[in-house]
Amino acid sequence: MRDALGEVQSVLVLGGGSDIGKAVVTRLAAGRCRTVILAGRPEDEMEVVADAAKAAGATTVEMVHWEATDTASHSRIINEIFDTYGDIDFVYAPAGILGDQAAFDADPAFAAVAAQINYSGLMSSCIAVANRFRQQGHGTLALMSSVAGIRARKDNYVYGSTKAGLDAFAQGLGDALVGTGAGVMVIRPGFVHTKMTEGMDAAPFSTTPEEVADAIVDGLAKGTETIWVPSLLAYMFFVFRNLPRAVWRKVSDR
Repeated sequence: MRDALGEVQSVLVLGGGSDIGKAVVTRLAAGRCRTVILAGRPEDEMEVVADAAKAAGATTVEMVHWEATDTASHSRIINEIFDTYGDIDFVYAPAGILGDQAAFDADPAFAAVAAQINYSGLMSSCIAVANRFRQQGHGTLALMSSVAGIRARKDNYVYGSTKAGLDAFAQGLGDALVGTGAGVMVIRPGFVHTKMTEGMDAAPFSTTPEEVADAIVDGLAKGTETIWVPSLLAYMFFVFRNLPRAVWRKVSDR
């Protein structure tokens, strides 16, 4: 449970090797968060995040094997984490892949795997989290959407569609949790400079893992339901999502 000052004392990261996840847990551990559980695959470099959390002040740091595509195991893993470490104040779910539209077009099965990683794997895990939040009577779940999901472009429509689905899921789950003491935060960043986007040309208004983490931790303290990073994107995409399709095609080609 959050402490007397309203700060989280425990966090679970689904996608424990995430660059943004590293920045988030570092900021939380520098405050009053002492328990950090990182869930992911051995090849996700979770050790780097674990070391950063310990250096920032976390006293209990554990790594758990979790595969986004192994949906049959998700309820068991989530329940084991909550049973082992007690109440979890904050669950952050940055797991996902960007992929390449040309690769998806060449291999439709790969597109289906991306959808499972970015959407259905998080859906099954986060429903299990929500069930435990209801039982404990508190908790915040933060899901990584994207501006790419607000209106898909032809050069990343597979990725954009997975984020659109996740965004809708997060909003619906948040509404379903009203009155339980738990809530959901939807995060909509633009282009973020991470290992996932390394080598790509940065889009306008690009940001960093540290800036996204600052917005998440600030939103967590304020109980914010939707976070845009940078905040200017909220106004831009209000316009973009209402453009006629013919106009959007021309705008998104630039």
